[in-house]
Amino acid sequence: MHPLILMSDAATGAIPMRTAIRRLSFGILLILLVSGILLLSDWNRGNTAKHKIPRLALFKFQSQPLVDEGVGGIIEGLKARGFIQGQTIRIEEFNAQNDFATANGIGRAIEDGGYDLAITVTTPCLQAMASANRAGKVMHVFGLVTDPFIAGVGLKRDRPLEHPRHLVGIGTFEPVRNALLIAKKSYPALRRIGTVWNPAEACSQACMLVARRTCKEIGVELLEAQAENSTSVGEATSSLLARGVEAIFIGGDNTVEIAMSVIVKLANEGRIPVVTCAPGHTDEGALIGLGADYVEVGRAEGQLAADLLCGRDPATVPIINLTPNKLALNLSVLRRLQAKWEIPPDVLESAAIVITEKGQRTEKARKPPASPQPAAPLPKK
Repeated sequence: MHPLILMSDAATGAIPMRTAIRRLSFGILLILLVSGILLLSDWNRGNTAKHKIPRLALFKFQSQPLVDEGVGGIIEGLKARGFIQGQTIRIEEFNAQNDFATANGIGRAIEDGGYDLAITVTTPCLQAMASANRAGKVMHVFGLVTDPFIAGVGLKRDRPLEHPRHLVGIGTFEPVRNALLIAKKSYPALRRIGTVWNPAEACSQACMLVARRTCKEIGVELLEAQAENSTSVGEATSSLLARGVEAIFIGGDNTVEIAMSVIVKLANEGRIPVVTCAPGHTDEGALIGLGADYVEVGRAEGQLAADLLCGRDPATVPIINLTPNKLALNLSVLRRLQAKWEIPPDVLESAAIVITEKGQRTEKARKPPASPQPAAPLPKK
């Protein structure tokens, strides 16, 4: 019998069992490790997508006190719902600098910019954004708009829930009639009042319809001068003074309001008052400023935007009118006037802001926000 010859692993090239198991275990461990990393990466991507910070475009037509008050209210409204700039939301602001062509370009840029939502303030921005966003690529919330139903963006006054699904917002019709009534009450002998307006602005057209009707009602002749841009406002105002107007009235007009300081200066030289539909204009020298509290309007717009970001169905959002009136008076103007204007006691009592004859400014505490109301019909021509 031949002896059994044992050969070494090295000689035969075979791998010891322990080494094979060790290598196999290392391979399995490596596969598990890589799989875990991939799973964690996928989870992080999904979690980030789920909780990503929304991007919001905030689009205004120009910088002026009334508009900036509204923008401040929008930021407050978003913040109240937990959307804080730089933390839980990314807000990017756009300003058309009172230029319609620029506004149209900004509208197109926002539509193609991958934003989760666009907020516009003023009628020109509503129109520019709606025109660029006809396909509904971006959810759009509008505000600080006099009459959205005549803006040509597909809204119906008698059916506030019938609107493009991507387009919702708040209308704020300026209290044109009441401002003119206060003027007449403060100077019962008033017979002729002038106004400067830009016929290219839908908001100004809406205000003019009401102004014409109201002046006819109270027996006051309304003289009109048109201004296509802010640089022509001075010339238009001077033409009214040359025609013997006893006061200047300015409704909701973005073009004209930029040049309010020019209007006030010329009115002071003519020793006549300025009556407007914006409380902030009394700080610039207007006698009467009756308009919406745009901080409250902006706050409501910001909260509506927050609702949509949180998942509210835009089909459930009606287009409403919200005009929380705010009256401001500048009594220091009275001593410079040629005629005897006198603010009635009840009007003085209702004022939220009063600048005294000595120039001291007092302001009443802010009242709770007004409840939204159904959109009021526009007076007939």
